[in-house]
Amino acid sequence: MVCAVCNYLAPEYKIWVPVLFYGREKMYMNNNTKKITTTAMLAAIAYVVVVVGRIPVVLFLKYDPKDIIITLGGLIWGPLTSFTVSVIVSLIEMVTISENGILGCIMNIVSSCSFACTAAVIYKKKRTLKGAVTGLLAGSVAMVLVMMLWNYLIAPIYMGYPREAVAKLLIPAFLPFNLLKSGLNAGFTFLLYKPITTALRRTGYLSESAVEQNKKPVGLWLFFGAVIITCILLILSLNGII
Repeated sequence: MVCAVCNYLAPEYKIWVPVLFYGREKMYMNNNTKKITTTAMLAAIAYVVVVVGRIPVVLFLKYDPKDIIITLGGLIWGPLTSFTVSVIVSLIEMVTISENGILGCIMNIVSSCSFACTAAVIYKKKRTLKGAVTGLLAGSVAMVLVMMLWNYLIAPIYMGYPREAVAKLLIPAFLPFNLLKSGLNAGFTFLLYKPITTALRRTGYLSESAVEQNKKPVGLWLFFGAVIITCILLILSLNGII
């Protein structure tokens, strides 16, 4: 291709063609390397918080903050990043600490993607404060609805419970668990997004144009902060701590 381009150029310009093509190829390779590094870093962090951050919520259901990491990655680098990280973390979790096998792995992927990818897709189309809030709220609703359905259909298979028994747990256990999980995910993601993107820009890892600049949304910070506090208090109450 380089030779074909050279045929149409004057001799004095031909010397620059290989330089331009090399520079473009090097930039493409650097971008790919950065994407791979970013995905690996997010997957590692998400797995660590799964291992050390599991919190009992109701009955046998435990909350872990990995979806916060997965969603932050999606908001910053796109929904494909969220999907890739969720798959990697779920697979590693399956072969290391999970006892639920491949079905549990699939449930983890569906849960993470229904929240993180929904939020990331909406924010990608509208990179504004309104887009971020809409994405997080839509992701919360999507995760609750999807997981209620999947728990009814799939949970009896890998848990070994009759479907009738699982159905009786949908409202008193699975619904509050997923509401609390989505509330914590949305709240922490919103509060952490700005500090993390600011730090990434200062280190040069993220360009200024990659993140939408917004005024400080004090009201929304207070709202999501209240959501987090409420969820934490409810979890403490469900566990008989308060």
